[in-house]
Parts: sequence; C-alpha cells; structure tokens
Amino acid sequence: MIHILIADDDPHIRELVRFYLEAEGYSVVEAADGGEASDRLAARQIHLAIVDVMMPNKDGYQLCEEIREFYDFPVILLTAKDQLVDKERGFAVGTDDYLTKPFEPKELLFRIKALLRRYQMVNAETIRLNDTVIDRRSYEVHSNGKLFMIPMREFDLLSQLASYPNRIFTREELIQLVWGPDFDGDDRTVDVHIKRLRDRFGHSHRDFSITTVRGVGYKLEVAPR
Repeated sequence: MIHILIADDDPHIRELVRFYLEAEGYSVVEAADGGEASDRLAARQIHLAIVDVMMPNKDGYQLCEEIREFYDFPVILLTAKDQLVDKERGFAVGTDDYLTKPFEPKELLFRIKALLRRYQMVNAETIRLNDTVIDRRSYEVHSNGKLFMIPMREFDLLSQLASYPNRIFTREELIQLVWGPDFDGDDRTVDVHIKRLRDRFGHSHRDFSITTVRGVGYKLEVAPR
C-alpha cells in the first residue's frame, strides 16, 4: 500500500485531503507541524509527502530540504503563496510539484499519481522516453535508430532530467546533483551542457524536449503519443 504524509497545521485541509486519498485506496499519515512530520518520517515508510509551507516548528521549505537529504520520495508543496519567488524557492529546496490553495482535490490526485509514476523510473536501469532509451548500465543513449556515447556530464544531466519528467530543476539544483557540492564553477555551466544536449538530440523532439523555465531553470518534457 502507498503511504502518503500530509503535513499541514490546518486540520480542515488534512481532513479534506485524507478523505480523497483514502477513497483512492492510499494510506494517510497526518502531521500538524513540521516537527511532527519529521517524527512521522522516522517512524514509518512514506512514499509521497504533501507539505504545507507555513507551519510552526519547522516550515515546509525546511521539511522539504530534510526529505531531499535523507529520503527518496516525491514532495508536493501545498501553500497559499503563488508568487514566482515563492515557487522558485520551493523548487530550489527540492520540491517536485507546487499546488496553490485553494485547490481542487481531484487535481491534487492527478499530480500525486503522476509523481508516483515518475518516481518508479528513478531507480530503473533504463529510462524510456518514447523511442529514446537511456541505458544507465552502459552509459549509452539509443535515439532515432542511432547509438550515442556522450560525455559523462551530459549523460548524468540528461538522466537526471529524464528521471523526473516535467519536474523543474533550478540551475543551482542541477549543479548540486550532477557536478556535486565541491564544484567551483558557476551555473552557466548548466546552460552550456543543456545547449549541447539540445544540439545533439534535436532530432528527438518527437520523443522528448528540454524546456527552459524562464527565471527558474529547466525541465524535460516527454512528447505525447
């Protein structure tokens, strides 16, 4: 069974979300603040977290950072803030998705199901983007009937984006994930490598594309079939 954590200091929000999640067959774990959410995470396995930004003891940004450091499951930030700067901060600390209150419960369900599907791809040895296949064992990319052996940084960057389709990554986040915390260059390095990937796989637009999210970063989108 899928266990979903709801961390929100509003009991009415928790009750509403619990009702819809349990109707879909999910197991729900509730936390009334960030500190309580940390305790819940340590006590049992969680597969996805819905996290309110404005919580006592530990806010949603801090909780999201904690999840990114110690766990490996998707996070949806649930908040009344809808300013671009707030969304940018949310993605910078590692959220996978962002939903602004008030929200439609059915939309939340759609997003949960999409994230759970994407996360199943993360630990796979191969990632399929329609007819493009990324092989993590051999570090090969098969696309448009051709075999590509690309530089390691490009491969790691493509794999990172492809593991989470439609998730927006900031440049700073990609530097941390692909180049590592000891990298002493600047985030323009990401732009250069993204351009190389686009030039290399421009023929694969029917399979996927790498989109610039202005003022935030990049995301990979899988073409519909």
